[in-house]
Amino acid sequence: MSGVLGIVSEYNPFHNGHILHLKKSIELTKADFTIAIMSGNFVQRGEPSLVDKWSKTEMALRQGIDLVIELPTVYACSSAELFANRSSKNFKLTWNYRLSFIRFRNGANQTSR
Repeated sequence: MSGVLGIVSEYNPFHNGHILHLKKSIELTKADFTIAIMSGNFVQRGEPSLVDKWSKTEMALRQGIDLVIELPTVYACSSAELFANRSSKNFKLTWNYRLSFIRFRNGANQTSR
């Protein structure tokens, strides 16, 4: 396996901007496996998600994510810093430190190695 891409997301709901971000992330990193850490039925602002976690997962899988892992609600409803920090830790714990890239969708759309 040449690379594993990690996407930190909410997908509330999954839309064309998310599709573009995902496709561009895979293109830029040349990753051949993609994992998404995603909020469940509640999002970062503590609000209920517009779409239930099962539907969000199905949308992500249909668009090319290979594995979706739910970020526990206590972290998903926390500050952006804790949301991102715990997402990164979950990638490491789940994927045994083999993650090649982490990608957050922000104004700069930057990729971290």
